[in-house]
Amino acid sequence: MPDQPAAPESGSVTLSSPGAHSPGPAVGVACAAAGRVGEIARLVDDAGFIQRCAARYTAAGFGRPGEAEIRSWRNSWPPLFRALVRAGLSELQVYLEYGTPGAGRRLDALLAGAGPDGRLVMVIVELKQWQSCHILDAERVLRSDGVVTAHPVYQVAAYRSFFIHWRPKSAPELEVRAVVVLHGASAGQAAALRIDTTAAADIPVLSGADLSAPPGELVRLLRADGLAAPTAAQVVRFEQIRWEPSSRLLEHVGAELEGKGTFALVGDQQDALLRILAVAARHLPALENTPQSGERATGGAVITVSGGPGSGKTALAVRLLGRLMRAHPTTCPCFITPSGTLRAHLQDAVRQHHAARELFPGIGALRSTAQRAGALVIDEAQRINRGGARGLPPDLAAVVRKVPLAVIFLDERQVIRPDEGTTVEEIRSAARALGRTHHHLELTGSFRCAGSAAYTAWVDDLLYAAPDPWTGHDSYDLATAPDPFALQEWIEQATADGHTARTTAGFCWPWPRNRPRTPTLPLDIRIESPSAANTTRAWEAAWNAHSALIASDGTVLAPRSQLWATHTGGHQQIGCIYTAQGLEYHHAGVIIGPDLTWTNSRWEAHPSQSCDETLRGLPADQYLRYALNIYRVLLTRGTHTTRIYSTDPATQRFLNELIPPRPLRPPNLASGRRYGRP
Repeated sequence: MPDQPAAPESGSVTLSSPGAHSPGPAVGVACAAAGRVGEIARLVDDAGFIQRCAARYTAAGFGRPGEAEIRSWRNSWPPLFRALVRAGLSELQVYLEYGTPGAGRRLDALLAGAGPDGRLVMVIVELKQWQSCHILDAERVLRSDGVVTAHPVYQVAAYRSFFIHWRPKSAPELEVRAVVVLHGASAGQAAALRIDTTAAADIPVLSGADLSAPPGELVRLLRADGLAAPTAAQVVRFEQIRWEPSSRLLEHVGAELEGKGTFALVGDQQDALLRILAVAARHLPALENTPQSGERATGGAVITVSGGPGSGKTALAVRLLGRLMRAHPTTCPCFITPSGTLRAHLQDAVRQHHAARELFPGIGALRSTAQRAGALVIDEAQRINRGGARGLPPDLAAVVRKVPLAVIFLDERQVIRPDEGTTVEEIRSAARALGRTHHHLELTGSFRCAGSAAYTAWVDDLLYAAPDPWTGHDSYDLATAPDPFALQEWIEQATADGHTARTTAGFCWPWPRNRPRTPTLPLDIRIESPSAANTTRAWEAAWNAHSALIASDGTVLAPRSQLWATHTGGHQQIGCIYTAQGLEYHHAGVIIGPDLTWTNSRWEAHPSQSCDETLRGLPADQYLRYALNIYRVLLTRGTHTTRIYSTDPATQRFLNELIPPRPLRPPNLASGRRYGRP
């Protein structure tokens, strides 16, 4: 389950520079601290300074820093600043935890100085506390604690690409350099991380010994050679840059998103796209940035698009983003979703364009993105946290109020938590109250579940109305599984045949976040299943891995939870609502847990059987609404087939009565295979 963003705290770090030096950073600069190197060097060992940095970090929209984050500041900042001062760089400007737009990334440290030609030069500093790691490839390393993370040189090269591809033409020209500092590593350990490619050959990796080099050599190692103190005017101009993606970046990424065959649009999807683009043409500047006399509308527009599972909302949203990038690049179009899983997949789809990650900011940046984006696409809007507000969530209200074109996709029957639930009517009322044009579009097609409208209607009747026998085998392959062993065997066979096959379950077993890393996934899920001769067998399985499980040779044994649905090894884990919503796969296995049973000819909810802390304390009648919505999502992920198993015997008998039996490959009971044991 994704973490909720922390509430902002008051307080900030004021670091005014003396004399002609720059004042404290502009209000729009998101960072933990800023000022001249010498000023901050005198403060980094002070506990009060760290506390003020933590408060400003939260106020910048980064969330509340954890103990590990603050510990890294205490460990990494002092050696860096000692080196900078000893190198004679005290007059350079520095930003700690500098945030890119939408808080998409945070740079550990960013130095600013004036180059020999007077141009502003930025030095990105990536700080690591590692002492050793195993290099998996040019993009990934395996840390000694078992965590797989981005190669620091690759990481800082991606940061550098942001300044290149997001600098508007009106901004001052920048030279951007980069360096990686491993203050606790030996010279040999640092040398092993250097990458000798064209794109990264100029990015050094420094060890603790390098930080003790003579001052002249240290300046060169820190990539600050030739730099002088920036003027106050230069600092102000830098802090006032309104970062926006270049037309070239938008063109390339937009073309890539549009060109993906999986995003082909048909039927009412295509009609909706054309209608949205027509509204965009009236409210947004065209590619040539020339007004169309008599045709330009004012006041902005809000478009809501609703539809059930598989109606094509996300496919349309992604295609729309691509079109807006290409036709209206100056509007800085962005895509935001409360689903961290969907966001991870979109970023993964454009990973070769490092700077494109900023086009998919996190949901915590919704309000700040509304301040700068001219066009904003929001998917899964019904899942936006209300924050206790009546009516529209405050962040979504800011979008409706400020963004010239907001296209909001939602399904009111996919609300799965009590702090969610935005409706079309709430958005319509807010838009009209603000004098904004509102349009509503409904997607009625079915592009998942083999395009079977009969199946999606059957699921809705099963959960919300009067359950009927399933008679649509000609349109969709639906069956029950007799036990979890058979379900597992079916998933494994489908995977072996080259298909994507995944199992999801209700959140009815603990899914701990903080636990020791082991070579195999912990088997969190245990189901006692009846077998022959009135005995029972225990079926065990692993929930999604919170972080990827990597073998010593770099083989991915289990992807991290957000990529579980599509990456190799995901079929050996069990997904839940938080890692399945918004996604699809060929074959879907669904385990209905003990939180929802068919009892006395109706669905009954048992919140005490839930391990979701946000839901288990609810009254049964309130929990029932969310449980039905959750299983509706899980039952509509399979594009080709679905197999259902209930842990409750009476519910399983009820499902068997509704769904005619179909052959399943018998479980290989002698194999001893269990999920989570590669």
